[in-house]
Amino acid sequence: MIERYAAFTDSPSGGNPAGVVLDASALDDAGMLEIAAELGYSETAFVTERTGDRYRVRYFSPLAEVPFCGHATVATAVALGPGEHLFVTNAGEVAVTVDTTGTATLTSVPPTVAALSGADLGTLLGALRWSAGDLDPELPPRVAYAGAYHPILAVTSRERLADLDYDVPALRALMTEREWTTVQLVHRDGPDTFDVRDPFPVGGVYEDPATGAAAAALGGYLRELGLAGEDATLHLRQGDDLGRPSRITVRLVAGEPGVRVSGRAVPIA
Repeated sequence: MIERYAAFTDSPSGGNPAGVVLDASALDDAGMLEIAAELGYSETAFVTERTGDRYRVRYFSPLAEVPFCGHATVATAVALGPGEHLFVTNAGEVAVTVDTTGTATLTSVPPTVAALSGADLGTLLGALRWSAGDLDPELPPRVAYAGAYHPILAVTSRERLADLDYDVPALRALMTEREWTTVQLVHRDGPDTFDVRDPFPVGGVYEDPATGAAAAALGGYLRELGLAGEDATLHLRQGDDLGRPSRITVRLVAGEPGVRVSGRAVPIA
């Protein structure tokens, strides 16, 4: 049975749609990829094994398997119901708690942050049709990981972020070569508020309306660069430019290696 949820929203018309298959034990890789392609959502989550509250979960975009997906994790956890769940993903173990309001909070694997080479930055800017002058010098380009790899680019204006018209083949080629899942494009609107957009051509989707894995990576990036405190709550707005508003809460907790990402999910009829 395939269930459909919108994640990081209160409305089925908002957020990021995800497919959820709670019993995929009889499916092979080709079967899971076929279902994901037929649904056409940026990701579909498949629970292939279950032992108590421990679940083996795999994620497929319409074109390929991805190691971890935040919005499909939120959707799957809400579909499972309130309580504490442990997802065993290709990226590692991810604890998820669901409350009685339909809000799920995942704790990512420990994030890492690495330099983005000058050559890759130039190629990335060219594919985005952006210039170095568009970038915010207070938020330097990096590649961050919290279950999947995402280059992070910050721009100085919301208008620049809104004007997204990238070279799909060029960006897909670079992302495939570097094994990046999405590109996290951000504009800092305040000390703890960000507008974000995530191109996802390697998954067969022009843009993700909500990207929990990239949100966790951004939290790790901000902590690593000292741009957020050891204890901090961040608010991400995504999907507005697509007409699918999404709201993601990122929580950094002192002494906790992972990054917490929270949001609601609701069924799609």
